[in-house]
This record gives sequence, structure tokens and C-alpha cells, in this order.
Amino acid sequence: MASPLWRSFAVSVVTASVALTCALPASAEDDEALPAVSPRVETAALFDDEEGGNADADDPAIWRNAARPEESLVVATAKEGGLRVYDLDARLVQSIAAPAGPGAEDAPGRFNNVDLVQGIRLSTGKTDLAVTTDRGNDRLRFYSIAPGTAGGPLTDVTDPAAAPVFSADQAEINEQRTAYGLATWTDRSTGRSYALVSQRERTTIALLEITATAGGKVGYRKVRTLDLPSSFRLPDGTSWSPCAEPGELPQVEGMVVDPANGTLYAGQEDVGIWRVSATLTGTPRLLDTVREYGVPGTYDEATEECVSGDDPGYGGTRLTADVEGLTLVTEADGDGYLLASSQGDDTFAAYDREPGEAGEYEGGFRVAATAAGPDGSEECDGAAALNAPLGAKYPDGLLVVQDGHDDAGEATDRTATNFKFVDLGDVLTALDD
Repeated sequence: MASPLWRSFAVSVVTASVALTCALPASAEDDEALPAVSPRVETAALFDDEEGGNADADDPAIWRNAARPEESLVVATAKEGGLRVYDLDARLVQSIAAPAGPGAEDAPGRFNNVDLVQGIRLSTGKTDLAVTTDRGNDRLRFYSIAPGTAGGPLTDVTDPAAAPVFSADQAEINEQRTAYGLATWTDRSTGRSYALVSQRERTTIALLEITATAGGKVGYRKVRTLDLPSSFRLPDGTSWSPCAEPGELPQVEGMVVDPANGTLYAGQEDVGIWRVSATLTGTPRLLDTVREYGVPGTYDEATEECVSGDDPGYGGTRLTADVEGLTLVTEADGDGYLLASSQGDDTFAAYDREPGEAGEYEGGFRVAATAAGPDGSEECDGAAALNAPLGAKYPDGLLVVQDGHDDAGEATDRTATNFKFVDLGDVLTALDD
């Protein structure tokens, strides 16, 4: 166990060497043979255009109402469209606009990822928080959760003095190498709560301590940072980096922390899933890699696309880039799953959560269309699972996944995204079969 975090100062921790041992299965399973689960309901489509308020579904979080589980909520990001809050029937409860930039020429607010903090103590009392990365302004935003509040269950409690996470000034913020992916974590040994935040187009992850400030507001302080590798030594002795636009590094977005042992799982989109202490100390290890790992590529300026070379066969067999939304299905005995969205082939992969099992692959599934209801999930960006009863609708828990191609878009010629609600019991059954 690392030394208590309150004794640490803001330092940059760069990995000089990284263990690249992956827990890969002996043989690949045909993706087409993966079992399918279907959503019970879906949210209304969001449209990423001027008429739709540039709303683009990205990442969900599930808040359980302990007193009335059937009145639990799903909090989800819509990028420039801000936050959306839904009930368990996927009906809109509240919409929160992203704040504008400080000037007319500055980047607008853009909510990218969201997570929750349970039972944090503020000067005004104890509350649960929804936390989101405001990629447009390079900050974290905080919202207290209180059902029955006039105007909606979420209230902004962000300290106005909160500083940018990665940028030195507004000019850097406008370059948008800003706060991107997000996972929250409460250290059970100290009771202190943290946010782990990744940087867009960089390999950096920052550990921020969440702090209560005056007047019931919430801020944060940077504890340390960790830089994941951007290039990798392959078995044939050559060096490989994922193909990207000039100046871009392989970024991280999907992240989740196992609350039982403080392990951070971080999805480096074109590389794979990393496992490291949520304190950002120790050596990160790759749990699995994407199929494209090691494939050479050249960026074509004319087409703004990467042209891939021959596959040397060093990649994994379960994930197709990008690896995106990561979420945990926890069980009281330590069992359960790490779920990862394999965005490139519209599937989800499940890994054993138990540390002793070394992240063994446990199976996969698709979220497929129903016969006469919601469509499935394609190019999923974000996912959230909660293995707890949520009333009669979801007695076995809930999985919420983003759909990057909602069928409402096909009907309107507009880019449409939304969120699908899946019975977690159906997912567990599919993984057990």
C-alpha cells in the first residue's frame, strides 16, 4: 500500500519501463458467435447539430436511490449538450447546459465523462456527487444529487475558483488538450475521495483529490500525474506507435477503479487496457491489447486517415480499437467482471475482476436490437453497470451503454446517439452460458 496521499505533493511520475505481459486466451472466439442481449428501453435521441444543441451522447453513470431504488437515476453526458438525467424508464428528468467559455472566441463547455462520489461531506452536509469532465473548459464540474429538489435532482456545487486540470492559460485550453476521461475513487483507508482524469490527445492521467470548500462548494487539488507509454517494443525488436494525426499521442478515455482494492483500469484507445494502482504509483501492466496492436500505419494528410500495413500478429483477440467504456460488475465476495466496450466491432468483453485471476477473459456479448423496440449499441463510447436491485424494473441490476448510431439518425439524416438500458441479469446469464 502506498503512503497516505495527503503526504504527497504534485509531482509528475513518468514510467521508465512498463510490463507488457497480457492475459491473453489460447484461442480467439468468433465475434459473430457471441451471445446477444437486448435493451429494455432507450433514451430519446440526441442530435449533434445546431438544431439539437450539438448534443452527443457519450458516457453514463448510475445513481442508486437507497431509500427508493425504483427511483434511481442515470446521469449521462451529452458533450456540448451538457448533462442529461434520466429515470429508469429512460425518460428525461433534467437537462443541464454546459457552461460557455469565458469569451466568444473561446472553446465552449463540453461534458465528456461522468462518474459518482458517494457520501462526501461538505460544509452544508453529506451528499452524493455527480462529477464530470468539462473538456471545453479543462475543469471538473460537480453536482450534488438530491431527489425532490426544485428544478431537478442535480445542483451545481462547483467551486468557481476551480483551476484548469492540464492547461496553463486560456490559449492552452482552446487547443483542447484538456480533461477527457474520468474515474472517481474513495480510498477506504482514509475516506478521501479522488478523481482520475486523462488528458485528450496525450497519455497523461492526473490524480486529483476532491476537496470541500466554503459555502458547500467542491474543488480539487492535483496530487500527481502518470504518463503511459506512447511507443512500444515489439517481440521482433522493432518499436511501434499507434498511427495518429501529427502531434497526437494515444489517449486514454474509458477508466474505472475497483473500490475493493484501489486498482485503476484505463483504456488507452488504440493500445489496450492498463492496470495500475489508483494512487498512480507502481508499474502499469497491460491486461489485454487491441487487435491492431503492433500494426504499422501511415497518416495520409490528403484523406486524414491512417493507412495500415501488414498485421504482424502481435495484437490481442478480444478487443478491436478503440477500447472505450470500462465499467465494473462487482460482487460482495470479490468476484465479478470488468466490462470493456470493443468499439471497432460493436462488442463487449468481460474479464475476471478477482486480482488472483490476472484479468482472465470470461466471455463477451453484443447489445442487439429488439424485434420491435430499441435498436442495439454500435461504436459504444461509454458504459456503466450497477449490480444492485433497482426495484421491480431491474431486480438484478442495470447496464447502461451509449449507442453511437441510434436508428433515429437513419430516419432523419441527422447524426443521432443515445443510451440503451439493459437488464444486468441478462448480461450475467449470457456470460455464464
